[in-house]
Amino acid sequence: MTERTTVATRLACALSTVLGTTESPWRLRAWDGSEAGPPGAPPLTIRTPQAVRRLAWAPGELGLARAYVAGEIEIEGDLFATLEVLDSVGRLSSTGAFQRPRAADRLALLRTAVTLGAVGPPPAPPPEEFVRPRRGRRHSRRRDAVAVAHHYDVSNDFYELVLGPTMVYSCAVWADEGAGLDAAQEAKIDLVCRKLGLRPGMRLLDVGCGWGSLALHAAQRYGVDVVGITLSARQADLARRRVAAAGLDGRITVRVQDYREVADGPFDAISSIGMAEHVGRVALPGYATALHDLLRPGGRLLNHAISWTAGATRWDDDTFIARYVFPDGEVLPLALTVAALDAAGFELLDVEALRRHYAVTLRAWVERLEKQWDAAVDLTSEGRARVWRLYMAASALSFEAGKLGIEQVLVQRPGGDPPPLRLRHWI
Repeated sequence: MTERTTVATRLACALSTVLGTTESPWRLRAWDGSEAGPPGAPPLTIRTPQAVRRLAWAPGELGLARAYVAGEIEIEGDLFATLEVLDSVGRLSSTGAFQRPRAADRLALLRTAVTLGAVGPPPAPPPEEFVRPRRGRRHSRRRDAVAVAHHYDVSNDFYELVLGPTMVYSCAVWADEGAGLDAAQEAKIDLVCRKLGLRPGMRLLDVGCGWGSLALHAAQRYGVDVVGITLSARQADLARRRVAAAGLDGRITVRVQDYREVADGPFDAISSIGMAEHVGRVALPGYATALHDLLRPGGRLLNHAISWTAGATRWDDDTFIARYVFPDGEVLPLALTVAALDAAGFELLDVEALRRHYAVTLRAWVERLEKQWDAAVDLTSEGRARVWRLYMAASALSFEAGKLGIEQVLVQRPGGDPPPLRLRHWI
C-alpha cells in the first residue's frame, strides 16, 4: 500500500467523516502496524477489522464503545487525554453528543469496511450490553428491578475493589483534593446525617441503601433506627452481613424492596443518595409524592442526584451510558427535580452543588480500578472492567466540563417543628 492507502489512513478518513472533523483527532494505529493522524495526538489502536464492522453498523459513540468493550479498540497512554477528544470535536462533542448517525456516515464506513475486508452482518453486541425486557412498561416495578440488577448485581468484591472499605457509591465531599477518598466519603455520609437533623430515637428510611454504609453510620453515630431498601439482592446480602457484624440487627433492617412498596411509615427522615437517577422523568412526580407521604410532618428528605446541564432535554437510549451502565436511567435537569418536590408539597430548605466533588471522586475510582486491573477482570470480566473504566473516566470529564452537575436538595414536609433560622446550621 502507498502511504495514502494504508489501513490506518483509511480508518482515519472514515472516522473523520463520522465525527464531522477535517482530520482524525487521534493518532491511529491499525492492526497491520500502520499509523495515521496528527503526531503527538492521543493514541488509539484499532486491533481488528471487526471494529470497523461495528462502526459501519453503529457509527458514532455506540459503535466506538462496543468496539472498546469488546477489546477491538485499545486506548493507550492517558485515558483521560484520549477521551477528552470527544468533548471537543464534531458530533460527539458537548454540543452534538446525541445526534443520530447520518446515512453518509454509514456509507463512508461501509466503503472503508469493503476495502479492508471487514464487510458482514452486524456483530453481536458484547455480552455486557443490557438487553431490554421484551415486556414491561418503562419504570414499572419489574422493569426497574431488572435494570438495577444489571448495574449493581455485578460483584460485591468488584465494587469493594473500586470503592474501598467505605463501600459508598456516590459523590464524596472533599475538604481538599488531598483528603483521600475514604475520608471524603465519610465526610459525605456525616453531612447527610447532619442535614437531616438526625437525633437518637428517630426512624430513617434510606432509599437505595446500597451496601448499608449510610445506615450503619446513622445508627452508630446518631442513634437512629434505619430501614434501608434496595432492588439489588447482592447489595442487600452484603449490607445485612455488615449490619450483623456491627451488632446492629435490632437497629437496622435491610429489604429488597421498591420505594413504591414501603408501607410502614411515618419516618422522621428520608435519605435518597444516588437513587433518583433510576426513577425517570415520568415517575418523578409519583416518587416525590410517595416520599412526602412516608414522612411525618416536619420530617426532612435529602435527595442527592446527578443533574443534566448540557442543554439536551431528553436522555438518549442509544448511548453507551444507557446501553451498558444505567439502562432505563434518566438524568434530569435540577429544575425538574425541585419542581416535582414542590408540587408534592415539600418546602425547599437548601440546595448544594457538588459538581467538582464528583469529578474528583470519579478520578479516584478510576485510579483504584487501574491499579488493580487484573483483580478486577478476575472478579467480573475484561469487558465489564472496560465498561466501568470508560464510564467513570468519561463521567469525570463531563463533570469537569459542566455537562453534568450533582446537587443535594434538602426539603421538609410542612408541619411539626419549623426549620432553624440560621441558614446551613449543619456546617
